[in-house]
Amino acid sequence: MMEYRLDLARTLDCGQAFRWTQSEDGLWQGTAGGKTLGVSQHDLSPVMEDAFWRNYFDMDFDYEGAREALAASSPVMAKAAAFSSGIQILNQDPWEALCSFIISQNNNIKRIKGIISRLCCGGCFPTPEQIIEIGVPGLRAIGLGFRDSYVYDAAFRVHSGLIDLDQIKTLDVPEATEALKTIRGVGDKVASCALLYGFHRLECFPMDVWMKRVMADLFDGMDGRDLFGPLAGLAQQYLFFYARELYYKENSI
Repeated sequence: MMEYRLDLARTLDCGQAFRWTQSEDGLWQGTAGGKTLGVSQHDLSPVMEDAFWRNYFDMDFDYEGAREALAASSPVMAKAAAFSSGIQILNQDPWEALCSFIISQNNNIKRIKGIISRLCCGGCFPTPEQIIEIGVPGLRAIGLGFRDSYVYDAAFRVHSGLIDLDQIKTLDVPEATEALKTIRGVGDKVASCALLYGFHRLECFPMDVWMKRVMADLFDGMDGRDLFGPLAGLAQQYLFFYARELYYKENSI
């Protein structure tokens, strides 16, 4: 058995983060927490040797053990887990993740990255206070479209204390989901993505049209949280990658 290893491409290009790009020479460059990083697959030492990036890439979680546990849950999941090795769930800033997935609605990854790049102007992700200063017209001017008022509402609610992101971390998933859904334009899918990718709530299982199809075709429409429990979010990533890159190509569906 090959030694388990973080796969940068699978982790950074799977739709959980939007501030990473890969150059022609294979170098991944990105920004998080006011820090920038350049790292390539053949040399992960910049991740392993820096405490911030080690935490960001979740390097101390037992992904090999989690992968084995998921593989034991069903033959389909065993195939998905084996095919998708190396995917990890990033420890992203809750506020940035929340805004990013509000922006992601009815959007493609290239456009999401462009909007967020313009929003950040090459620096840190704007705070709620800075979003309020930008205002709805300013947000619309950089291309948010109908999402401008959603992001502004999120900023207003966090800044005013109507939503306490630190408290969200302590709530169970149904309560945390309902709290986030008080933000204009936030539904179950955006809330679930924010909780999984911004609060590292691995029991979340974001469902979009694609994942509904995957669950219907491979698991008779069963609920991912019920099936995979505390590792549901990781299972979702494995299934998404496996279905997109192998299953539907092999089955020509």
